[in-house]
Order: sequence, then structure tokens, then C-alpha cells
Amino acid sequence: MAGQEGQQHPLSIYFWVWGLLFVISALSYAVDYIGFEGYLRWTLILIFMVLKAGLIIAIFMHMVWERMALSLAILGPPIVLLVLIALMAIEGDYTEITRLIYFGEDTTEFIEHH
Repeated sequence: MAGQEGQQHPLSIYFWVWGLLFVISALSYAVDYIGFEGYLRWTLILIFMVLKAGLIIAIFMHMVWERMALSLAILGPPIVLLVLIALMAIEGDYTEITRLIYFGEDTTEFIEHH
């Protein structure tokens, strides 16, 4: 055990990724600075967020050099959660649309009884 050494990765990889993270963060701030609004703004921010998280997990947490089984064990549950969240969002939209079709627009006002 004393004679075994771990994997050595060149520092240039870490500096390159650090620079890339800096650029992606600058682009994320530029989205707000430029003044994008609505879905475009949130889509860009989420894309930059996922890119940064992916780079951090892959390089700084050494997932890119791990076995596939370990990678799937760590990344699998969050992916499943995202799929389930997407399914719930789709089902929620379906429920809202169905209620609007059958019950119409809710125009009733809440009346307080004193």
C-alpha cells in the first residue's frame, strides 16, 4: 500500500476548467446585465448552471476518471428525481387545463363573513 500512488492529473486541466467556469459565470451575469426576460432568461441561467455543475462534478470531484458504476450510483438518483419532477409538472399542467375546460375561469371572489 505504501508504494502505490494515486492517479496524477496535470494541473493544466484544473486551470482550464477553472477558466471555463469563470467564463460561464460571466455569461450568467451577462444575462442579467443585458436584461433578458422571461423564459429566455431562465433557460440561459439554467443552462449555465447545469454546465458549471457538470464541470465541477466531472473534473473537481474526479467523476470523469471513476468507474461507470460509481458514476451511475452518484448521478442516477438526481436524474431520476429530475424526471419525476418533470412528470409532476406535466401532470399539474394537465390538471389545470382540465379544470379550466370543465369549470371555466374562476371568477368567484372570496367573501369574508364577520
